Amino acid sequence: MSVALYEFPLCEKVRNYLRLEQLFSQIKQAQHAQSEYEYLHVLDLLFNIIDLIERLDLRTDFVRDIDIHEKKLVQWSQHPDIDQTALELALKSLHKYSAEIKKNKKLGASFREDRFLNNIKQRFGIPGGATSFDLPILFCWLKTSQETKQADVNNWLGQIQLIDESLAMLLSFLREKTTFQHVVSNGGYYQGSAEEKIELVRIQITETDDVYPVVSGSRNRYGIKFMRFNSQTGISEAVSSTVEFDLSCC
Repeated sequence: MSVALYEFPLCEKVRNYLRLEQLFSQIKQAQHAQSEYEYLHVLDLLFNIIDLIERLDLRTDFVRDIDIHEKKLVQWSQHPDIDQTALELALKSLHKYSAEIKKNKKLGASFREDRFLNNIKQRFGIPGGATSFDLPILFCWLKTSQETKQADVNNWLGQIQLIDESLAMLLSFLREKTTFQHVVSNGGYYQGSAEEKIELVRIQITETDDVYPVVSGSRNRYGIKFMRFNSQTGISEAVSSTVEFDLSCC
């Protein structure tokens, strides 16, 4: 039985977090490249990550979110049933990443000093721009040994490891705020609300049957509309029947 998990952010910060998470996941899958085209894919993903990092104020968002989680964990420490060992490990991780992030005035700034990446980055934004006649320096690098290329890739990924690990920790805290609840929507539509602000709506559909959700709303109120995709026509239609799914609002 197939299971589909959809995540819909309700604020710009979490939207950016999820975009970065997807890029990090892709580049880690591709980092052990073998062919020249695989290395081009790694570089394309790396430049997407760099562009996002340069556009976003991740340092401020990370520090603010870590501070919020630290305060919540301190409050939970007073609960008699709390797992003190797990709580202490979580606090230790938060303190570690907070200290490392605060040391960096600008996350990802080291890439600005990398002459090789700066020489080729602009061409990757042009469709078909990464060619041997446009970027002979790139194709010279592609002809170096596998060990040299892998060492360079590992070095570049090492420069954004702090962002990757901090992001994974913050999203883990966010997703674990609440558990999934079984929900039934009538006529393919469900509306929900919450007293506390919601940043992420997670929807899990067990029997997909070409059905997918579309979410709209704000941090306190949201609506979920289910659509059915027709692969033959390429058109989606609103579902009018009952849809059962699991819902988590974080």
